[in-house]
Amino acid sequence: MTEFLADTEATEAIGARLLKQLPEKSVVFLHGDLGAGKTTLVRGFLRALGYNGAVKSPTYTLVEQYDVSGKQVCHFDLYRLNSPEEMEYLGFADYLEQADVCWIEWPEKAYGYLPLPTVEIFLDYQATGRVIQIRGLANKEI
Repeated sequence: MTEFLADTEATEAIGARLLKQLPEKSVVFLHGDLGAGKTTLVRGFLRALGYNGAVKSPTYTLVEQYDVSGKQVCHFDLYRLNSPEEMEYLGFADYLEQADVCWIEWPEKAYGYLPLPTVEIFLDYQATGRVIQIRGLANKEI
């Protein structure tokens, strides 16, 4: 599925729609340049779950955890990893085991240490907005 996202609201809206489409236990790979809207998409998902707090990029913390509506959601940003082996020091296996949904930005930084994704999302700049491409959902309509 490919869709044009005109603004932040459209990006958050598709994140909210993903709440109904993702399997209970999911690993989502997020691909896109800096500022492409990856964290905005995750914010839309979390808002749909009922989370009202700040949703910030985990660029410096590497992971942000959210416990909301009985679900454990982890949001990883692997941009700053120097090697895939650092995933062990992060305790990634523990996060993966506990979380219902893991959003992983920059997954290419840790190939070989990550499980296969349930869904892959690609965000690219186009004109004044973004284009999102989602691969892996059984139901292609979100």
